[in-house]
Amino acid sequence: MAMKIGIAADHAGFDHKRDLIRQLVEAGYDVHDYGALEYDPADDYPDIIVPLANAIVNKEVVRGIAVCGSGVGVSIAANKIPGVRAALVTDTYSAHQGVEHDDMNLLCVGGRVIGPMLIWELVSAFLRANYDGGERFERRLQKVIALENRSGQ
Repeated sequence: MAMKIGIAADHAGFDHKRDLIRQLVEAGYDVHDYGALEYDPADDYPDIIVPLANAIVNKEVVRGIAVCGSGVGVSIAANKIPGVRAALVTDTYSAHQGVEHDDMNLLCVGGRVIGPMLIWELVSAFLRANYDGGERFERRLQKVIALENRSGQ
């Protein structure tokens, strides 16, 4: 059974999202598009990332990919949703290590700062990786989850 992936992008990542959907489907992934569904130069990344972040938390998808201009905005907004572990990634080591050591479930990339070939390499490394689950990684993950559960108190 194909891994179910969610994807989202604002106007600055819209074209990259379209290309990624094609590449992901060709690679055998089950892809769900959480928006934007049409190009709107006035859209706002927080509105775009929330449906994808909620899908990750609700286990509708296994992992998510988000694209905005720099990747910073979607990363910041996504990490406000409890249960999402998003990171802006610009190198393949971090793309797989973030999953292996930190159980990252949302990859954020900047469509205006890196090109389509690197984006695909990052996505591929992210999706091929598996959480290690070893004692030290799980200990650290539980501390992150505890911080998240404490926020707002």
